[in-house]
Amino acid sequence: MGAADRATIQFDENLHLARRFLEGDQAAFATVYDRYYERIYTLSKGILLDADDAQDAVQETFTLIYKNLRRFHERSRLSTWIFRIAVNTAIQQSRKLKNKKRNVPLDDAEHAQTPAQPATTEVQVKVAEAMRSLSAPDRAVLTLFYWEDVSIIEVARAIDCSPNAAKTRLFRARERFKA
Repeated sequence: MGAADRATIQFDENLHLARRFLEGDQAAFATVYDRYYERIYTLSKGILLDADDAQDAVQETFTLIYKNLRRFHERSRLSTWIFRIAVNTAIQQSRKLKNKKRNVPLDDAEHAQTPAQPATTEVQVKVAEAMRSLSAPDRAVLTLFYWEDVSIIEVARAIDCSPNAAKTRLFRARERFKA
């Protein structure tokens, strides 16, 4: 069985899950949750660069999926629709956090404690620094394409642009990452 066959089967299974959920089958949503949790968490962490913030974004993403599954149109893959919600949620949260950090009183900033982090390699530190220097939309494109291994067409759908625009955004994000 080739990759195209597996993708078709996955597409059909996801449509079946969406339909079952819309018919009132709560177990279908639990399956969607189990199937996509790790991927949404990885995507959110890639955008937000913080495990706790990513966890919040995942929770918000699944809340939105649950509330809005009736709006899912079967013209695209369920995974693409889910990733689009996850990207938008993480980017919105990134913007809120950015504004919140700007408004932290100096006293709070001086006394902020950082949790103990596990030892990281020099490469991991450099990657984290490079990702931190990028905008949330740039991090979203890179995370989808490289960490989630999503096709450029699915990246385009997730960020709501044409495939050519997605390629351009990916190229520019990659260049900024290298800088």
